[in-house]
Order: sequence, then structure tokens, then C-alpha cells
Amino acid sequence: MCLATVYKESDNTVIMQNAARIDVDGDTVTITDIIGDETKIQGRILMVDLANSVVKLVCD
Repeated sequence: MCLATVYKESDNTVIMQNAARIDVDGDTVTITDIIGDETKIQGRILMVDLANSVVKLVCD
């Protein structure tokens, strides 16, 4: 299983650890962790690094 840590690009703060799923609907990014908790962010995906389990978002 590949889990990721999702960061806010502007200040590198952690939005969510152990992210198992990321859904994008327009400018809404929904991140779901391994236990099913969801966080919705207005923004877009800037970068996904699967080798290092890192996702960076640009948040509005």
C-alpha cells in the first residue's frame, strides 16, 4: 500500500498524513486517509512524488 503525506505548498505545512486517496472535482481536492477521514481543500495539485510519498497542493 502506498500512503502519502499531503503538504500545503506555500508554507510546507502538513494537510494530512497517511493519505490513501485523493479526488479532484474542479478546484476542490478531497483527501481521504487510511481510516476514512476526509479533508476538503480549495486548490489544485502541484506535484505528486510517488517514490517519496509526497503530494503538494496549491491552496486558494
